[in-house]
Amino acid sequence: MPPRGVWGRTARVTSTTAESWLGRPLDTDPSIDEVVLRSIAAFGPATVAEVSTWSRLTGLREVVERLRPGLRTFRATAAVSSSTSLTHPGPIPTRRPRRASSPEYDNLLLSHADRSRVVSGENRGRLSTVKEPVHGSVLHDGFVCGVWRLDRDREKAVLVISLVDRLTKRSTAAVTAEGGRLLRFLAADADAHDVSRRRRRLTSTVRTRS
Repeated sequence: MPPRGVWGRTARVTSTTAESWLGRPLDTDPSIDEVVLRSIAAFGPATVAEVSTWSRLTGLREVVERLRPGLRTFRATAAVSSSTSLTHPGPIPTRRPRRASSPEYDNLLLSHADRSRVVSGENRGRLSTVKEPVHGSVLHDGFVCGVWRLDRDREKAVLVISLVDRLTKRSTAAVTAEGGRLLRFLAADADAHDVSRRRRRLTSTVRTRS
């Protein structure tokens, strides 16, 4: 429960029951169909394996097959995968966000059985060698291109973005701008903002009030 897990704060872990937090009793007969549909809505197109990865539930193929008539089906054409993915009927987004920053252990990255959909195998290897503390991932065109961390002391707050991809100047500028917005969110009490770029590493600096 808050304040544990709130941005910029730490505290002793405080727990409660789901019933108390929701203010009502839990459903005695929950719908597994709704669980599967929520997973597909959030992270689809998704395979059965990916729904299982997200939910940690097994034996979902029968459920997915039952829901298939109401879903749209896609078959991957890339050599890395020949699996069938499902998504809700209706318009499919044709463009991915140009850049984004996700927090540590975000489901955006962890809910895929095939993580090559969001991060290449080569970049996964590169990121595994990062020794410094990591708070989250940086995405460009829907794929992980680096990691970020926040360093802060009494005098300043620094957002350090370590890139593992070589980006164009325009893309680098977009990622830098996104880092600046993230930094203003994380360090809302800062007075000045200073964003600087380095080769294959971006450093966004905010000096806080003295």
